[in-house]
Amino acid sequence: MVQKYESHEDYMKRRMTEDLAKYEDSKWEEHKQMLDKKYIFESPDNGKTVYKRPFGSAYTQRVKIHSSDINYKFNEDKYIQEIKEYIDSTYSQHYSTNKFQSTEVIIDRGHGTGFCMGNVDKYSNRYGKKGTKEDARKDLLKVIHYALLQLYVHDNEK
Repeated sequence: MVQKYESHEDYMKRRMTEDLAKYEDSKWEEHKQMLDKKYIFESPDNGKTVYKRPFGSAYTQRVKIHSSDINYKFNEDKYIQEIKEYIDSTYSQHYSTNKFQSTEVIIDRGHGTGFCMGNVDKYSNRYGKKGTKEDARKDLLKVIHYALLQLYVHDNEK
């Protein structure tokens, strides 16, 4: 029996057709999930204010569920932005060589809580005892960062 081989061109056409079908199926699944949603969330100002309304309802039925018009007494909104910028900067430093951060490996090996809480303890105890006032401030940023990492570990423990 002679086996017939398809040409490269036919192979590519077949694969493109199969891939397109898979893509369309996945898009339909996404669309179905959107239809299953009960609410639409809208933000006319890039997240500063968020409104919610029932799916398919009129724009006039929306309700404000979040607003950044809060008058923070202690500048918490500015500190949250600063901690985000600090954490973002750690992703471009030596802590993230190759594809993995060492923290990922430590967490994957089951030592996340000890590592994160140990660092919270280390930097909180070191606060104000080493270097300049700016160094002490950096220690506080590290405490917050490791506490956030511990939240991740806590929420993902089995």
